[in-house]
Amino acid sequence: MSLKTIPLLCMCLYFTATFAQQTIYVDKAGVMRWSDTKQEASFYGVNYTLPFAHAYRSVKDHKAAIDKDVYHFSRLGFNAYRIHIWDVEITDSIGRLQQNEHLDLLDYLISRVQRRGIRVLITCQTNFGNGYPERNEPTGGFSYLYGKCDVHKHPGAIAAQQTYVKQLLSHLNPYTGKAYKEDPTIVGFEINNEPCHEESPAQTKKYIAGMVAAIRSTGNKKPVFYNVSHNREHVSSFYTSDIQGTTYQWYPIGLVAGHTRKGNFLPHVDQYNIPFSGEKGFNTKAKAIYEFDPADITYSYMYPAMTRTFRSQGFQWITQFAYDPIDIAAYNTEYQTHYLNLAYTPRKALSMKIAAAVASTVKRGERFPAYPADTTFGDFLVSYQQDLSLLNSPQQYFYSNNTSARPVAPEQLTTIAGYGNSPVVQYEGTGAYFLDKLENGVWRLELMPDAIQVADPFAKPAPDKEVVSIAWHQWPMQLQLPDLGNQFIVRSVNSGKPDTIAEKGAFNVSPGVYILMKEDTRRWSASTEWKHITLGEFVAPAAQPRQFVVVHTPPATADSGQNIEIHADIAGPSFPDSVILQTDHVSFWSSHNPSVRLERDHGYTYKGTIPAGMINGNALKYTITVYHNGKTYTFPQNNAGAPLDWDFTVTAYYETAITKDLILAGELEYYSLSDSAFIQAASEREQPYTATVQRYIMHVKDENARFFWRKNINRDRSFNAVKYLCVYVPKTSLTALNVGFITTDGYTYSQRIASAKTQQVYKVPVSGLQQDSTALLPRPYPVFLDQYFTPKTNIDFNINNIETLNISTTDKVPDHASIDIGAIWLE
Repeated sequence: MSLKTIPLLCMCLYFTATFAQQTIYVDKAGVMRWSDTKQEASFYGVNYTLPFAHAYRSVKDHKAAIDKDVYHFSRLGFNAYRIHIWDVEITDSIGRLQQNEHLDLLDYLISRVQRRGIRVLITCQTNFGNGYPERNEPTGGFSYLYGKCDVHKHPGAIAAQQTYVKQLLSHLNPYTGKAYKEDPTIVGFEINNEPCHEESPAQTKKYIAGMVAAIRSTGNKKPVFYNVSHNREHVSSFYTSDIQGTTYQWYPIGLVAGHTRKGNFLPHVDQYNIPFSGEKGFNTKAKAIYEFDPADITYSYMYPAMTRTFRSQGFQWITQFAYDPIDIAAYNTEYQTHYLNLAYTPRKALSMKIAAAVASTVKRGERFPAYPADTTFGDFLVSYQQDLSLLNSPQQYFYSNNTSARPVAPEQLTTIAGYGNSPVVQYEGTGAYFLDKLENGVWRLELMPDAIQVADPFAKPAPDKEVVSIAWHQWPMQLQLPDLGNQFIVRSVNSGKPDTIAEKGAFNVSPGVYILMKEDTRRWSASTEWKHITLGEFVAPAAQPRQFVVVHTPPATADSGQNIEIHADIAGPSFPDSVILQTDHVSFWSSHNPSVRLERDHGYTYKGTIPAGMINGNALKYTITVYHNGKTYTFPQNNAGAPLDWDFTVTAYYETAITKDLILAGELEYYSLSDSAFIQAASEREQPYTATVQRYIMHVKDENARFFWRKNINRDRSFNAVKYLCVYVPKTSLTALNVGFITTDGYTYSQRIASAKTQQVYKVPVSGLQQDSTALLPRPYPVFLDQYFTPKTNIDFNINNIETLNISTTDKVPDHASIDIGAIWLE
């Protein structure tokens, strides 16, 4: 993939005496502090794995790719980078360090983040293969000789690990001229990634002592960390060991859903309670989050909320897993369940930038009221309804999505980062932008190209299946910055285009870097060093769309006799001449076939309304055809041609069920809150109410196991007339169920109903639903975290806020209990 970039220049600014001498130590109270000032440290950033495994195999020019991504780390305000090393790629069978390209790239990466003022936490080993998502490759590394749960007890494995860590810490990085144990860029070392301890706690303590001794034998004085969020029964061994730091992770909504999850997950990140915080020695160890991510979502509201909670618990190192290398981010092949890149997920990346500010602003141990009161804290706001993260301080104004929030002090602003429209920036494109004040009346504008999602990024990936497409378009931009005024010079830094003049604060702009000036000045140029960048640096993918793509999910159901609003995102090499929706009642013989013209609403989004008169029967089937330069392309089958062409056959339609009552039937997601319990599901047969009955058999080993069934609700309608939630249950051995909804607030409202042994429709009045605890599903990792959110603030039930159907068991569930669930509807 070709990318437009200005090469990085030598920036001696970053090799200041302060950075070169500052190291980290852990005091007796378990606080990481700077060696020179004794002040508390706070780190925020990402994991990034390009020197190893899948990313290494997928990228062609590794060092150029590292340069590009590390530049974006700097633009996002990161000061932390963590990597778990694939030891199988840099060791032999007895643990000797191999001087190969993987190690060279790690050395290079460490030197490049150093130039950006970013610190490093190294996890020395993973003890698993290098294949995911492919097959493992034979490398000769010692970890391939032992199972992951054997490396901590097998004498040969332990000897290999001790040899390895000694040589790794003593390794001289040719790009920095320092050994890892001496490099101030490296904050500390974690012994291994997510260890698996099957032996006794005493053996665990012995293993850790041996590894720490090997590390200390090199002369290393940096803190040593160990993972404590796994192997709960070994906790005492961890805290009585000679380590200085402990590591944790947080995946609050599970992993690998296989699709994009929807909903308000803020209740999931309200607390991070550690049940063994009273363990002796707990308060003497530093706390680090080695990995975290709200996986399988494209929302931009979660990162600051999670970071706020981390800081409340005293975490000083916080690194997300994992940032996608820009060269392969279009496909999200590295980690299907994670997706983060400034160019390809601009709103999520801006949320990370705001979260980095949370990490440096919120005090360690600072407490906040419970959700929803904690959605506004300090200068920050997070909103599910707006899908928004916001930082609004006198100097900084960052937002991850459209916002109407006015900056608190426009005249004092020095830096702006955003997406979409705000009171300061009006912009229709779909890329991130950065505005930095260089001096009064002079600003640097960096504008990323447009990112258009063209497929579900969390479905099964493939190296040729693009999930986000990049487009370079010129858009109007209008600024309201007091020191620039309404008329100013717009000078391109990296395109060679002539200057233009903004009128009324408005100008046309393409992706790139610009200097905006109230009066002409030549003191700022592409080579000018500024903070951790040079002004001319710019990294962005090339334009990708070579053919049109229509991204549209039809409503699953719609009310009969009502108009249907249609939204579709359309990406291509340029904008379409027209977009036409046609129902399945088409014939090339008639000029009166029903059709709807979709008009561009904003960006790449097109809208239209299918009138009720065009909708017949119990199903609506339609196509969308893109017209451009005399050619036509019809979707969803994605073929050249149009439905009215005499030689074109429609083979696929978008489909919506038309119903009198809102049918919620269909495949339900089902969960258990117990690791020792699960549900076995199978389709049974057609039953009344035109719905397939699903039989669910519950396998139970934990007497406290509870089971849940959920389904997202189509919200493109009003629910004012709804009086009842109806559930058809042909057969069950359960004694009772809780039936109700989760709302856009993330609150659960339910009613307990007694089960009958015979076929029955349960008709639950929505007026009788009561506020309940919300089960945090999918279950979070680590597994010791709370499984329920119990509201401390009452919010009255509002039928128009329903978002998810929620059914759960209430009483003790016997092993092999079963329930058949058929049609579910509102009336």
